[in-house]
Amino acid sequence: MLTTGHVFFTSGYIQDVKALAELAHTQGAYIFIDDYQGTGQVPINVKEAGIDFLVSGGLKWLMGGPGIAFLYVREGLIERLKPTITGWFAAENQFDFDIHHFEFKHDAGRFELGTPALAPVYAASAGLSIVEEIGPQAIRERTRWLTSDLIKRAHAHGWKLRSAEREEERSAIVMIEMDDPAAVVGRLAEQGIVVDSRPGALRVAPYFYNTLAENQELVEAVAEALSR
Repeated sequence: MLTTGHVFFTSGYIQDVKALAELAHTQGAYIFIDDYQGTGQVPINVKEAGIDFLVSGGLKWLMGGPGIAFLYVREGLIERLKPTITGWFAAENQFDFDIHHFEFKHDAGRFELGTPALAPVYAASAGLSIVEEIGPQAIRERTRWLTSDLIKRAHAHGWKLRSAEREEERSAIVMIEMDDPAAVVGRLAEQGIVVDSRPGALRVAPYFYNTLAENQELVEAVAEALSR
């Protein structure tokens, strides 16, 4: 099995998962995609890409918070696979409670375990409804616009970035290299600007609700923080 991510959190790079799926299948392997960093900001068609398995969740770009994950399994594979770890939600006759005559569901429900966390379901549903109302492609177009603007502003300051050169390979994750990103995160938080850090880089992730004016405010705040 080839297991990889759709979008890299270290650089925002978008992988060509269709090409990877073709490569895996020519070698007789399945492909499993982690799309946590992509779902909600980079559209993906699992059928066109030939993906066998994909996992994501509501924590990041879907704005649903923690506690809920999603699993896609290619339809032709579902009944060929029998989970080795399971629970009563995977049973065809869920309320029989008969482990001696256990039969898996015939859809992707066979990969469920026990009772899910119900409270996060409501948060995840609310986040999904917003993303669906705006539309994944519209979100992608806006974040590309915001990200390109942010990168231009960063380059104007001479900052080094970790990102793909080609716009179509860039997600809405912009990594600005610096010596002490955690300190900059703290200084920006004092001004009400929320960003994050990873080793050696400040991570900025503009989304559909952000603006060009906020890009400018952010860059000015980063420049000030770095000058201290």
